[in-house]
Amino acid sequence: MTVTQEQATWFADAFGKLVGNVEQAILGKEHVIKLVVTAMLSEGHVLLEDYPGTGKTVLAKALANTLDGTSSRIQFTPDLLPSDVTGVTIYDQGKGIFEFHKGPIFASIVLADEINRASPKTQSALLEVMEEGIVTVDGTSYEAGQPFMVIATQNPIEQAGTYKLPEAQLDRFLIKTTLGYPDRQTSVNLLLDASNRARATKVQPIIASSAAVTMAQLATEVHVDGSILEYVADVVAATRDDQDVALGVSMRGALALVRAVKTWAISQGRTYVTPDDVNDLAQAVLAHRIIIDPESDFAGVTAQDVVARVLVSIAPPAYRAA
Repeated sequence: MTVTQEQATWFADAFGKLVGNVEQAILGKEHVIKLVVTAMLSEGHVLLEDYPGTGKTVLAKALANTLDGTSSRIQFTPDLLPSDVTGVTIYDQGKGIFEFHKGPIFASIVLADEINRASPKTQSALLEVMEEGIVTVDGTSYEAGQPFMVIATQNPIEQAGTYKLPEAQLDRFLIKTTLGYPDRQTSVNLLLDASNRARATKVQPIIASSAAVTMAQLATEVHVDGSILEYVADVVAATRDDQDVALGVSMRGALALVRAVKTWAISQGRTYVTPDDVNDLAQAVLAHRIIIDPESDFAGVTAQDVVARVLVSIAPPAYRAA
């Protein structure tokens, strides 16, 4: 079943309203908000890495408030236990049975704040639920529900007492992006509204959880031509063969890119994907999955440089919608 033009138009309108609603809390960052909403409607997760005070937590809270569902916040610390994330089974003496008490991971939008401050054991507690939407405790599996999205934040500067995210966990994030500092005019506008210390709480829900699930299902129906799939495969393969790369993009990364570009295309009112959609999202979806060779890293080569170089070296298909 292919999505119709009428459905694509409805999707684009709803997408624009979602982005505009979140932008009430995060001024001047429309592109980043679009990336985060794209990840949510692609049933993926987001890693926000940026300096302190750039609005990472505010963005996550604003998106949670936009969705008329449940939300939770987990402050990751070195002493946080896996059960503090997933939940724990407790014996009820009155009933004479063991009962499972759900942890904060059971929410529509989960903010994992400063995820790199938790131990690797606690970080790994997120892996199964991020990949499969299922939490297993004491041999029993519990579904996280739909929609479900983890927005994790980390600070690239304060590295004391932190644990670097392993490659396997980085690969679970559909998109990695950064907010950066606002421009001059946006800074002035924020200063004029300095008395508003809780911008995210002003954001009101505008979409039901069921509608978000419907939008996610529609995005999967977007048409992707075979030539574009070949283009994605060539781009991913090129990252593995690059001389500066120790580990290139996995097939999970290629699949993630296809899922994301479908949502990106329909968010613009189209029922089909173009090569430009792939180019628009390649950095956000692929760069964090690449490990640079130590010598090249020392020389200043970044994963972003590799993705940009690959996109220039591979000619996109001359695709036109039928």
